[in-house]
Amino acid sequence: MRILFLCHAFNSLSQRLYSELGTRGHQLSIEFDITGSVAEEAVALYRPELIIAPYLRRAIPASIWQRHVCLIVHPGIVGDRGPSALDWAIQGGERTWGVTVLQATGEMDSGPIWAAETFPMRLAKKSSLYRQEVTEAATCAVLQAVDRFAAGAFVPLPLAAADPSARGRQRPLMKQVDRAIDWQRDDTAQILATLNAADGFPGVADELFGEPCQLYDAWPEDTLRGGVPGEVIAWRQTAILRATVDGALWIGHVRRTAAATALKLPAAEVFAEQLVTIPEATLADYFAAAGATWQDIRYQEAGRVGFLHFDFYNGAMSTRQCQRLCAAYQWACRRPVSVIVLMGGRDFWSNGIHLHQIEAAESPADESWANINAIDDLAQAVICSENQLTIAALQGNCGAGGCFLARAADLVWARAGVLLNPHYRNMGNLFGSEYWTYLLPARVGSEAAQAIMRNRLPMSAAAGIAAGFLDACLAGDPDAFRIDVARRAAELAAAPDLAARLQAKRAQRFADEAKKPLASYRTAELAELQRNFYGFDPSYHVARYHFVHKTPASWTPRHLAIHRDLGWRVPQ
Repeated sequence: MRILFLCHAFNSLSQRLYSELGTRGHQLSIEFDITGSVAEEAVALYRPELIIAPYLRRAIPASIWQRHVCLIVHPGIVGDRGPSALDWAIQGGERTWGVTVLQATGEMDSGPIWAAETFPMRLAKKSSLYRQEVTEAATCAVLQAVDRFAAGAFVPLPLAAADPSARGRQRPLMKQVDRAIDWQRDDTAQILATLNAADGFPGVADELFGEPCQLYDAWPEDTLRGGVPGEVIAWRQTAILRATVDGALWIGHVRRTAAATALKLPAAEVFAEQLVTIPEATLADYFAAAGATWQDIRYQEAGRVGFLHFDFYNGAMSTRQCQRLCAAYQWACRRPVSVIVLMGGRDFWSNGIHLHQIEAAESPADESWANINAIDDLAQAVICSENQLTIAALQGNCGAGGCFLARAADLVWARAGVLLNPHYRNMGNLFGSEYWTYLLPARVGSEAAQAIMRNRLPMSAAAGIAAGFLDACLAGDPDAFRIDVARRAAELAAAPDLAARLQAKRAQRFADEAKKPLASYRTAELAELQRNFYGFDPSYHVARYHFVHKTPASWTPRHLAIHRDLGWRVPQ
């Protein structure tokens, strides 16, 4: 079928649905929700058989839904209505939640139901639930709805809003007054739920050191406690610890609200001056701490296998984080292990350099240069490991330089459902580094490598296997994936041919170095990036600014809106 996506942005859910429907042979085009007239024009040009709205912030114009079936993906259970569905569910402690695919009508979220899925709620941030459980449920529901529409015989069920047995109900937009934290009364669990419900957007309005700010990225703490509730009692790396009436919790990121252009940044860096007199809660080593705490880099060991986790917010890796992770990796290489698994985080493996911190720097060009060199140092350390087999285990999505950092490992295993965006062009035609000019052609060939870099669309795990970018696509369930990774890694560590594999790895690296030194790839990549960062063309800096400040789109990129191609014709 010819399907048009109407969406506010091409977010992770939209990308997943785009990949799944494209794999099933549907022809897809995308139009960003800019104005009603632009959406009407897109419908007239594309003449879709079906319209899907995976992520909208306002109603579809009546001129469209009255003439076309428009399926809305609502992140709420049947009967739930309103723009803050997931927020209310998290903050209210719902044990189960769901996704409903309904048809657009004149009343928001109240149309006939085409499909619905439910899932058990996990104690997690809203952004994490959205990328995992909501996305999986939405994918199942949308595929079912599309199949039902294509079959032609299905009659969508009307929403029985007056049914007293329905758990879902109309709820208003959650405002800051609904999210307010009373540090003198609210317990840790309640504060954590409030912060989790606001993570990503809009955050919780509060104060730190007498300054108004938005709070994000909360983590529980089991052992450290004491101090006046609400008071900052410790810090670690980029996070700060605040006392509660019955314990403490970590705040990873904040945004100062006094300045309109303030960015969401690591809390300990935003308030570095105020933390001078506050104790640092250091950890003895990289081993995962006992009990709940904030630890963005942690290491676990099982027999001859080491697992290095790095859970960086939104997958962005700053200069300092790359340096710390490189040190942790080199430390892991000195451990008595034969296999090292780079686990990344649950939601993201890596998205490359940290654009927010670059934008906030005194010189974004200089910070870009420092950041790319730091991530290159990390990639080099992985490439040049001689004594262990290395595995990148992609639990979550991976983008830009993060994809090629993963490819620096000997093997890359991805969870089914993970999306890759192995390209840089969307960020102002950035050339990229992380030794991609060495790693990618060696995997897929020069011609295929250029095709991957030119393609600005997401790549599913299955497509990554087909392209040769990935080595394995494993279980889609996150827990099952981690179990499968651990089992396979243990088998590799115990395999009788391990020594031979390591010897072959060293021989290949030696041969590659003799043919063309690794340093020469980096030099050439950095020469291109120097032009991106310091040259006359500001495209990278402009694109980064718009990305970081979430500037509303004024047009849909042409690689997404195929109906706006000059040669577009509606198939007969």
